[in-house]
Amino acid sequence: MTTPTLLTPLQLGRLQLPNRMVMAPLTRSRALQPSDIPGEMNARYYAQRATAGLIVSEATQISRQGQGYAFTPGIYTDAQVAGWKLVTDAVHAAGGRMAMQLWHVGRISHHLLQENGQAPVAPSAIRSDTGESFVVLPEGPKRVPCDMPRALETGEIPGIIADYRRAAERALTAGFDMLELHSANGYLLQQFLSTNTNQRTDGYGGSLENRARIVLEAIDALIDVAGADRVGVRISPHFIRHDIQDAQTEEIHLYLAREFNRRGIAYIHIAEPDWAGGPALSEAFRQQLRSAYGGRIIVCGNYTRESAEARLGSGTADAVAFGRPYIANPDLVARFEQGAELNKPNPATFYGGGEEGYTDYPLVGATVAA
Repeated sequence: MTTPTLLTPLQLGRLQLPNRMVMAPLTRSRALQPSDIPGEMNARYYAQRATAGLIVSEATQISRQGQGYAFTPGIYTDAQVAGWKLVTDAVHAAGGRMAMQLWHVGRISHHLLQENGQAPVAPSAIRSDTGESFVVLPEGPKRVPCDMPRALETGEIPGIIADYRRAAERALTAGFDMLELHSANGYLLQQFLSTNTNQRTDGYGGSLENRARIVLEAIDALIDVAGADRVGVRISPHFIRHDIQDAQTEEIHLYLAREFNRRGIAYIHIAEPDWAGGPALSEAFRQQLRSAYGGRIIVCGNYTRESAEARLGSGTADAVAFGRPYIANPDLVARFEQGAELNKPNPATFYGGGEEGYTDYPLVGATVAA
């Protein structure tokens, strides 16, 4: 068999991808206000990048309770569904494919973002000392320390799962091809997984299997809605931001990988920890993940074309997701095909704002949607 490259097609669950380049989920904080609704500008932004094998949407809160940053989009109202339909229609018209990433931030939030100013929720009432939310104050938008969360009651957790189910249904109504469960980056589901943020004594705490329970219940809800071949999950073993210190990070993620394999989901998307200051994933752990899970593995984390090709060649990944390169290079596939120089992203325009640094990066080579 020939070694796959980034430009080799890939069967990903129900989808046939023309290449193995995935646009990573990228928070850009440009939803229309009020009510956090995607609009025409967001549709243009995503459609410009439709040559990616798969676009994964920016993280999208499944409920008002799940929001931790101002100006991020939701998928819990009819207006948000209609806004996202503009996006998926534009992406499909440009020949692309798109997954929605479903998100609940848990304790990485602030009462100004919550219904009636309530406290954020978490597995346990443990505040993130370093986590920040993004809120709108009278003097303007500002990053602020996260609030102290309250611990979810056992009887509330089925309601969280129901929120994931409703969000999945709405995402399909909005035209998404796949669903990605966000179980990474120190947000609610990883807060349940981690030994230091989950101090529960009920069926969702204590043992490794109990701490993983909510993730599997959420993935089962998505499978019920869409079918396993349209469902993926993002995980981040060894992630350390947002005060995550998981003493069993490899063990619990290998357990989850075996459970995902048993369910036959389409892919696991690994957010590698290096960018957050965590240790690099070892080759031994990558091989263990490959052995535990027989589906497609997508990796993401500061990859260049060369390092991505090497990762595909190692057999421990089937596709590579790119984040910042896709911010500045909507035609990243064409640039890689032609060996063209990449535009450099402007960090000052990453979060919030308008067209500048969002839809106005110059193109080269292949025609993409304007």
